[in-house]
Amino acid sequence: MKHHRSGSEIIASILEVANGNRVRLTEILYKTYLSHGILKEYLLLLLEKDLVQYIQGERTYKTTEKGMCLLRMYNEMGELMVAKTDTGEEPVMRVGNYNGKSLEQRPMLEPILAK
Repeated sequence: MKHHRSGSEIIASILEVANGNRVRLTEILYKTYLSHGILKEYLLLLLEKDLVQYIQGERTYKTTEKGMCLLRMYNEMGELMVAKTDTGEEPVMRVGNYNGKSLEQRPMLEPILAK
């Protein structure tokens, strides 16, 4: 089965590549495995929400402090999703369905991005 990344996963991968670094568009393209068009859409969103900064003279992107905070929260959330219970058993969790909506429709980052 082919796995398509969610918007949250794509955002996290872009923030991770630009995490404290000054990286060019091409490097982000190669490391995130995104098409140019999709990457430009996400970068526009991240720039509008002040999660990524564009450095004009260098033509590079860098994750902002707000973006680093979002990335930390995303990683902590991922750790909680795979955490074991006290008995060592995997927790029973429905990841593919959220109140009748598919995972793609789940509003994970919307409250954070709205700030």
